[in-house]
Amino acid sequence: MFDLNSRYSAIETAQLTLPDGRIVAYKRRRFLPQGRELPLLAEVTVVDGDRLDLISDRTLGNPLLFWRVCDANDAMQPRQLTQEPNQTLKVPVPQV
Repeated sequence: MFDLNSRYSAIETAQLTLPDGRIVAYKRRRFLPQGRELPLLAEVTVVDGDRLDLISDRTLGNPLLFWRVCDANDAMQPRQLTQEPNQTLKVPVPQV
């Protein structure tokens, strides 16, 4: 259902039976990890014009893993991580 690089790929799929008998599949809730508990791969400094996909491509080798940088920095609003140049962002070791 989800690509292996997706933040939802490891989340359990559940089913709900509706009153009319239809079965609906859904992913259970994903709880955000505590960034301070994730093993650190690197720290990067945001430069003017940087984007999370570019940062994750440079550090993790895949632009679709931007969500891992968000998790490591406890970010609920990803764009805020790159709004201000010279911020330091944590990049976690990819977890399976």
